[in-house]
Amino acid sequence: MSGSGNLAELTGALRRVMQGRDPGEEHRTATPLELLFDLTFVVAVSQAAAQLHHALAEGHVGSGLTGYAAVFFAVWWAWMNFTWFASAYDTDDVPYRLLTLLQMAGVLVLAAGVPDAFQENDFSVVVLGYVIMRVALIAQWLRAAAEHPGGRGTALRYAAGIAVVQCGWIARLWAPGVWAPVTFVLLVVAELAVPAWAESRGRITSWHPGHVAERYGLFTIIVLGEVILASFTAVQSAMTDHGLSASVVLIALGGLVLVFALWWTYFAGGSAVLANLRTALVWGYGHYLVFAALAALGSGLEAALDAAEHHADLSEQAAGFAVALPVVTALLVLGVLQRLTGSGAVGHSLLVVAGALVVPALAAATPALGLGGAVLGMGLAVAATLAANIVALRRRTGG
Repeated sequence: MSGSGNLAELTGALRRVMQGRDPGEEHRTATPLELLFDLTFVVAVSQAAAQLHHALAEGHVGSGLTGYAAVFFAVWWAWMNFTWFASAYDTDDVPYRLLTLLQMAGVLVLAAGVPDAFQENDFSVVVLGYVIMRVALIAQWLRAAAEHPGGRGTALRYAAGIAVVQCGWIARLWAPGVWAPVTFVLLVVAELAVPAWAESRGRITSWHPGHVAERYGLFTIIVLGEVILASFTAVQSAMTDHGLSASVVLIALGGLVLVFALWWTYFAGGSAVLANLRTALVWGYGHYLVFAALAALGSGLEAALDAAEHHADLSEQAAGFAVALPVVTALLVLGVLQRLTGSGAVGHSLLVVAGALVVPALAAATPALGLGGAVLGMGLAVAATLAANIVALRRRTGG
């Protein structure tokens, strides 16, 4: 029986009725398909971070950040929408798997268009990949509407809202001049409004709070893994060209400490408590800044290594801020989200703020400390903030 059960899990059922899953289901964990899905998104995240690194190294900070924010929104929003849908309606049958495969193909198309989006401001391929992913999700919602009478109204609102906004993204490709950024902002607002509108009328989708929190945690780890890989590649390149310098070693050590301390900060304390729809939406939406900041940290560390080796049109102080600002963003947003959901260092936001003030101060002191010393100092400052949070949390809980 065990062997046949494992075979069924691997091959998937031919067809299951798509009913809303139990939000209180025990031992609900990420599926192998969800993990594979995440890995395809890492390709797009890596492309966005790599293009941001190139923009920073070339001194194109403003345009680089703008392009990065736009591309990362497309990646994050498609991932987030699938994640919440799957938490409620994962049948893991053949139609579900094939539509998930279509979304995976869409993110790879999007990733292929990232260089043109940054370098030529041409978002046509990015939009094509994005729309492919969203159309596949529309099909999933329509299936849920057809097979789950209890959630039909909500599912149809999701499908309709997503479809209308996709028409807007396609039409935006022909937006002239100043209307391009204006329509982008309006469409982002429309995308963000769809879940709130769909869920606010009638029955709320039966997503699993614990499963959703786990999915976000796993994606955080994957993004941090991309930061480590990008930093390692940059260190290896520096070693090949000029050998190991003190500055490169210090930046590498500081970067590793930053990644480890931010990982620990994210997972400090208990799991997020998503008690209601408002909390869930704020927590879910807030992770755009968390994920984008963590991925941008890798770009900043690469730019810092380039600056240390004099391979960038970026001053060492500017490179210091390229590392500091993603760290500050991640710390502040995590402090707010953890306080909101009763997880992590709840009640100790002042310690997070204190750490976030020290990090940019160290970036400002780069001329005195050297770039390597500044980055290592940032890592130690975040580690000290983490330690203070853990001590305060244990005192609060009596642990």
